[in-house]
Amino acid sequence: MKSLFNKEAHEEILARINQLSESSEREWGKMQVGQMLHHCQYPLKISLGRYNPNNKPNLMLKLAGKLFKKSLYNDKLWRKGLPTAKGLKVVDDKNIHEEREVLIGLINDFHQEKDKKEWDPHPVFGTFTPEQWGQMQYKHLDHHLRQFNV
Repeated sequence: MKSLFNKEAHEEILARINQLSESSEREWGKMQVGQMLHHCQYPLKISLGRYNPNNKPNLMLKLAGKLFKKSLYNDKLWRKGLPTAKGLKVVDDKNIHEEREVLIGLINDFHQEKDKKEWDPHPVFGTFTPEQWGQMQYKHLDHHLRQFNV
């Protein structure tokens, strides 16, 4: 699995994001491109300690998280149309240019942490190794860029 900590994967993701435009059509889901770019900021903010979802995960969510955790960083593609976690949904219209700029900044900030050894646990999924954090971030971004055919 590629990792956002890897220079080539980092550059690839940035190039793909820069291919998006207002006219980019989604292949699945409900989000428009600006909403998707905003949504993709949440996992990066969580990993960087800049966002903590308001709602504490209940027992069912924690159990589901344990079942789903390995799929966050393995080599299997996520299926199209997976549901979005409640606290990460974006329903308001978003400006693609503003959202792209913020997302690229977060991606670059995350990439700069490539040598970090200790990471705070994820609020739902718990602890990850640094390698798993990098893979998970790449996989989430790749999933949504494929959603918009880039």
